[in-house]
Amino acid sequence: MRLHKLIFILTIGGLFFLTGCAEDPDYEEQYIEVEKWVGDDNIYKVDREITSTKEVDKVRKAVDQADWTKAKASMARPADYRFTFQPKDRRIITKAVLYELRMISPNKDRVELVIDAESKYTQLNKKDSAVLIEILTGDE
Repeated sequence: MRLHKLIFILTIGGLFFLTGCAEDPDYEEQYIEVEKWVGDDNIYKVDREITSTKEVDKVRKAVDQADWTKAKASMARPADYRFTFQPKDRRIITKAVLYELRMISPNKDRVELVIDAESKYTQLNKKDSAVLIEILTGDE
């Protein structure tokens, strides 16, 4: 009888372990498409694609942890960069959120983000700004 209990407990424990190791079904690998303002009115060109999962996760973390304010931001000039998170599996169709990034300090070490469609605005601290600048623009 003890052997049956032991086998049962080990089986249940193994199932819990395997369930915990399973990939999150809502997680979809993404890349970031970055567009750079070319200086003519509201014209942007694709500047780069960020495909490194590690870098995409860093940008996602900085954006998600930002202190967003619900406000319609009226900017004096177009954004320096725009970016979207896109699924790596091109068969998946999603409505991408367009983030607009502006450099806001003379040293270009602070940025602000705007999500126009959702009327959201934030200014990032120097640490998170540095992460976005380095990854999205390639500048260090």
